[in-house]
Amino acid sequence: MSVDVQTHIWVKVLPRSSRNQVIGKEGDLFKVKLTSPPVGGKANKSLIELLAKRLGIAKKRIEIISG
Repeated sequence: MSVDVQTHIWVKVLPRSSRNQVIGKEGDLFKVKLTSPPVGGKANKSLIELLAKRLGIAKKRIEIISG
């Protein structure tokens, strides 16, 4: 049996940083540094790649709802 579970996480992205990393949590918000600029979806793509790697799931299973 396959169960599809949805989880929402709130992330504050700090673009144009020196490296891609999750730097901590502030309340219910995760703070993430990304090297990509917030232009043309580059930061969103980098965020999906970082989260997929950290969570051990496929990139196609991550969806950015707003941002």
